[in-house]
Amino acid sequence: MTTPHHEPPAPQPPASESRDRIYRSPAGIAGGVLLLAIVAWLGLDAIFSGHGRTPWLALATLILVVPPVVAFTLRPAVYANADRLRIRNPFRVIVLPWGQVASLRSGFSNEVVAQSGTKYQLWSVPVSLRARKKASRRESRAAADQAAGGSRRSRGGFGGAFGGGGGLGGGLSGGLSRGQAVPDGPVRAETDKVMDELREFMETRGQAETAQGEVTVRWAYEVAGPTLAGAVLLVILLVVG
Repeated sequence: MTTPHHEPPAPQPPASESRDRIYRSPAGIAGGVLLLAIVAWLGLDAIFSGHGRTPWLALATLILVVPPVVAFTLRPAVYANADRLRIRNPFRVIVLPWGQVASLRSGFSNEVVAQSGTKYQLWSVPVSLRARKKASRRESRAAADQAAGGSRRSRGGFGGAFGGGGGLGGGLSGGLSRGQAVPDGPVRAETDKVMDELREFMETRGQAETAQGEVTVRWAYEVAGPTLAGAVLLVILLVVG
């Protein structure tokens, strides 16, 4: 009698780490939705209520205006995973394996620089100088509060802790009276935090075998085509007029 032979289960592949992190601009999306609502309201009103050539001019204008509005507000996004960075800009989609990323720069705009020296702007991660100044002020206030609390504790000593409200008790109430937690690190604007995450990807995954390859750029004909068609139709209507 022979015992049944059970083959060991095949080894499972490691869990994929390629799930995308998506970075988009909430302000851009909100502005795009508002603009589209206004354009649709005016355009549809002209189409259904206009007379003569007005409906046709309104239709041509809608075809001309809507794709660029979508392209510059709703379309931009940055997708990052363990292998590559994919940038969806208004009229192009750029895919850069991390091995092809030379640096990520932040100035008046955020951009990625490929090993070839070509620069690509990150439209969905706009720089906000106002947010940077606000983060800098918050960091300065937190540092000042922390320093003030430490100086109160050092002046109070043990006698102040049991005496007239200085020392340990006074230091704690003075340092934490505003209810603000001391940040673990430097206070950063949201878009600067995004760039920090992308730099971490670049530094940790730049040499990985799966993060090598060529840079690819694809033009967004689905945006350019309707825009061009709307422009041609509008010109024809104005000329024939």
